[in-house]
Order: sequence, then C-alpha cells, then structure tokens
Amino acid sequence: MTAVYTFDVYSSLDGSASYDNADWGGYWGKQGPEFLDRRAALYDAEQRMVLGANTFRLFVEMISSSKVPDEALDRENTALRKLPTTVVSSTLEGPQDWPDVTILTGDAVDVIARLKKESDVPLRSHGSLSLNRALMAAGLVDFVQVTIFPVIAGRTGVEPIFEGAEDFDLDLVETRTFDGRTQELIYRPTLHA
Repeated sequence: MTAVYTFDVYSSLDGSASYDNADWGGYWGKQGPEFLDRRAALYDAEQRMVLGANTFRLFVEMISSSKVPDEALDRENTALRKLPTTVVSSTLEGPQDWPDVTILTGDAVDVIARLKKESDVPLRSHGSLSLNRALMAAGLVDFVQVTIFPVIAGRTGVEPIFEGAEDFDLDLVETRTFDGRTQELIYRPTLHA
C-alpha cells in the first residue's frame, strides 16, 4: 500500500508563503481559535513529516527544544515537534536538535517515492516549496492543502509558492473556513497535459 502524501502550505491571498521585514507577526496575525484547533488536530494524527533542509533548519531555529521549552509552545507546534520527521538533504549531517528526525540523502523524488511505498502512516510536508514542486511534477503529491490567510502581501510577500512549478489541474476535495476569515482548500493535483 502506498502512503498518502499531503503538501501543506500557508499562503497570503496573492500566493506568498511568507513575508519579509513586515510587522505581520506569525500567521500574518490572522490566526484564530478555530484555525489553531484545526492545526493542532492535524498534527495530533499519526503521520510522518517530510521536510527539505531549509524548512527543517527554520523549524529548528524557531521551535527546537533547546530554543523553546514544551510549555512555551502552542498546541500546533507542540504536536508538530513530536512527529517523526524525515528530512531530504545533501547538506545536513550529524545529530540534530529535533526529537525524532531521520535525514535521507539522494534525489528527493527517488527518496520520497521509496518512502511512500515503505511508510505505514500518511506523509505530510509543511512548506518545503522547492521539494514539493519537484514531487508534484513527479506525481508523488496526493493532496495540496493550502491555507489562505486574508492578506495581500504585495510589498512584503516572499517565496511565491508555485513559482516555477509545472501546470496542474486541481480537483477540489474539501474546503473549510476558520474564524470567519481564513480558508483551507484541499485539492488533488493532476499534471496538466
């Protein structure tokens, strides 16, 4: 059986994954209790995180146990940090400041294709844009889960999520609204022929 792989990403309405030098705050300052409950519940489910090296380094910098004690984390990041995590990287090595991490080297498409065949739990990747664009092009992403925050980050937005990606047709599988303003859209991508 092949494990389901979900590419999970946060976005501004104009498609930026993050922002540079802005006073937005985390989640563009638009998180609410419904959104935070949903995120914590997502990460409470049994699964394996899959990250690229840059996103993993960012997570370690922001929420590793040596940086932030358990009691200081929100529910989402507490649950996220407890998940087994696979990082695809040719640059990371040695022990990492993360509770349960495996670093795999090699071509990301080959590594994740093998992981999908071997994993007995679903796979979820948050962020890791270039990794997930390559996996989508290879047909390895089963679902794209985009959480759209109600902001346009035209001046401060960085990391356009799908910049340089192949063309895809998307079938809408599920949609939710949190706190009356934040949208979660889950799509099944198919490479556009």
